[in-house]
Amino acid sequence: MKYYIIAGEASGDLHGSKLIEALKEKDDKAQIRFWGGDLMQEAGGVLVKHYQMLAFMGFWEVITHLGTILKNIKFCKKDIIRFQPDVIIYIDYPGFNLRIAKWAKQQGFKNHFYISPQVWAWKENRVHQMKKDLDALYVILPFEKDFFENKHQFNVQFVGHPLLDTLTQRKKSAALINKHGLSKEKKLITLLPGSRKQEIKKMLPVFLKILPLFPQYEFVLAGAPGINPQWYQKFLEGSNLKVIQNKTHDLLLHAEAALVSSGTATLETGILNVPQVVCYRSSFLSYQIAKLLVKLKYISLINLILDREVVKELIQRDFNVKKLAQQLEFILSDSGQKKLKNDYKELRTVLGTGGASKKTAQLIIDALQ
Repeated sequence: MKYYIIAGEASGDLHGSKLIEALKEKDDKAQIRFWGGDLMQEAGGVLVKHYQMLAFMGFWEVITHLGTILKNIKFCKKDIIRFQPDVIIYIDYPGFNLRIAKWAKQQGFKNHFYISPQVWAWKENRVHQMKKDLDALYVILPFEKDFFENKHQFNVQFVGHPLLDTLTQRKKSAALINKHGLSKEKKLITLLPGSRKQEIKKMLPVFLKILPLFPQYEFVLAGAPGINPQWYQKFLEGSNLKVIQNKTHDLLLHAEAALVSSGTATLETGILNVPQVVCYRSSFLSYQIAKLLVKLKYISLINLILDREVVKELIQRDFNVKKLAQQLEFILSDSGQKKLKNDYKELRTVLGTGGASKKTAQLIIDALQ
């Protein structure tokens, strides 16, 4: 069968790669064409556009790039018509994907959505259109099934979180320390300032001011996939901070703690059992609009899933050197480490038993057959 997959971010590239592997395992005649990244390309198939050309963050940033976004939508529609897939699989990235799904439904294509848009956070009115346009929706967070089925009478499949498969099998390797010349005496703190340039520009300068306050630790910046390591250097003048590219999970396995920009990385850090502080800062205009539209108690997935403040969130003005240093000191303490790691045990239990990619691939194939 012919599969057309659309992922627009680094996390979608990761989950898309595992889904491609599962589809090819279950369908040896699978023809796959996709929007995604390097990981999906390694898994197999034909890359149409890289997510680096698609990832615009925040309300204001989207408005200023609207022309590019509209051109991409037009190109995507033409490409789908040329390919004539048996199914289109959308991975998160709702602003783009739901537009394509509405059009594709009108053209008679099958629409399957893997990793639901976060309509429980904002734009809940999208659910009505999703029910019309989607043939299947596969959700990865436990509270999503209740939200869709009980609140909106929309039958969905809970497949568990795909990060469980990706991360629980990883092992700590001494080769990382040796290869990159990291200290064997100092404990490691990993910095994750985000995957997009817009957010890194907001986060990294504050992170850097923390380094002199904790000289007994070694800090390492986990370079985001698709961003040239040299791009970071303009922020690092006068600093000996190392940037290690495409080794985020390996760095977290060695880390005593992490400072993490909100997003999927917070969940990855929790699954890998690393105490963290969650940080977020956007442009003033984007944040003010978000406050009006987003109806959530928390910004981190860990806190949302467990419905309480497990990890500390420092947002906008609260994301400053003083508060960040205080929270980092706490999570490095014995009591801080113990508290967070106990909470992380509960998190992993709630997320499911694993196998999300294989379950989803089988459900898609069964539906088409």
